[in-house]
Amino acid sequence: MPTVPLDTPADQLRSAQLAAVRRLLAAVIPGNPFYARKFSGRDPREVDSMEAFARLPFTTKAELTANQAEYPPYGSNLTFPIEHYTRFHQTSGTTTGRPLHWLDTLESWEWLIGCWHTNFALFGLTQKDRLFFPFSFGPFLGFWSAFEAASRAGFLTMPGGGMTSTGRLRFLLEHRCTVLFATPTYALHLAELAAKEGVDLANSAVRAIVVAGEPGGNIPATRQRLEAVWGARVFDHYGMTEMGPTAVEAAGRPGEMYLLECDYLAEVVNSRTGLPVAEGESGELVLTNLGRMGSPLIRYRTGDMVRVATSPDPTGRSWRRLDGGILGRADDMLHVRGNNLYPSAIEAIVRRFPAVAEYRIHVDHTNPLADLRLEVEPASGDGNSLADNIGRAIRDELFFRVDVTAAAPGSLPRFEMKAARIVRTAR
Repeated sequence: MPTVPLDTPADQLRSAQLAAVRRLLAAVIPGNPFYARKFSGRDPREVDSMEAFARLPFTTKAELTANQAEYPPYGSNLTFPIEHYTRFHQTSGTTTGRPLHWLDTLESWEWLIGCWHTNFALFGLTQKDRLFFPFSFGPFLGFWSAFEAASRAGFLTMPGGGMTSTGRLRFLLEHRCTVLFATPTYALHLAELAAKEGVDLANSAVRAIVVAGEPGGNIPATRQRLEAVWGARVFDHYGMTEMGPTAVEAAGRPGEMYLLECDYLAEVVNSRTGLPVAEGESGELVLTNLGRMGSPLIRYRTGDMVRVATSPDPTGRSWRRLDGGILGRADDMLHVRGNNLYPSAIEAIVRRFPAVAEYRIHVDHTNPLADLRLEVEPASGDGNSLADNIGRAIRDELFFRVDVTAAAPGSLPRFEMKAARIVRTAR
């Protein structure tokens, strides 16, 4: 359970966070080579206010990638000798092309497990729930930490590795699982298979779907489609292998994600200037994990765009909320013939068409002005009229024309992990 309750007054919460930051810096600066060099000449005792903390330099993924290349294979962001570490994980590498390797001590792992226990409480899970994880358990952090946390919390926890997607679907139904953990893409793929098998998922035992790893849970059309075909409540979750489970929706509060402020210090900054944005404005999320001492991240620029809700929380919780969840990635914005948009804007339109089984975005940078083309795969048929209707909807709502073509049923790739739906052609 969180050490700082959700209804702690904001001033007491900030005071507790500052105390945690000071403990983190006191432990990290002397013994962690990465931060000892990065914060050279700084005395952690001088960080006596949030303003002083905000003067520390940012940490970026590019820095971490370069550091691991310089000190392979794990880099120098290790507070303790290597013998103290017990867990290895790595990122997907989809944003930089090179996965980050990440080690955790037993103490850091316990902290991660505690974050998930907080999440389970916010989801409103009970001991009657049966949790299903339909994934092959590779080095990605999220499934391991959530699975182990669920088992320790006393839930009947079902692994789905080593099965085909059809096998997983049958397993879920046979064991009457009530909570599914998946990417939005994979949850939709299972629904696609169920339709082909004549299975009515809306009448299954599944009552909740926890989605993470990609946009979708915060996109209304995708959420509505998932909830309709599964007959279940969707909970959006946000986290990163290198950071940990960071924000989550709560029962009764759809469309907003609570930052786990008992375990993280969050800032929102202008992605160009690095300065704090005004209250209620969107900006880049910057995070510090307060309990992952073995491999910490301090003022880490996530690249994810968010907007903190300004309306009072009717539940009385003081933890900040992300209005609309993750809005997009700063480096994912598409610049197409004078128009700037996040891929989620395309998905928000495409997912309103139930006949779409899958889609793919092509961005061609070979000309001075980038061109965008969209492939849509119908569940059946040739899809030409479907492509025309989607093209018209994009033109009417986004105010520019996109070439939309139909792909043959079953021709576009399916994804178990993070979907890679954007194909870029370089100059």
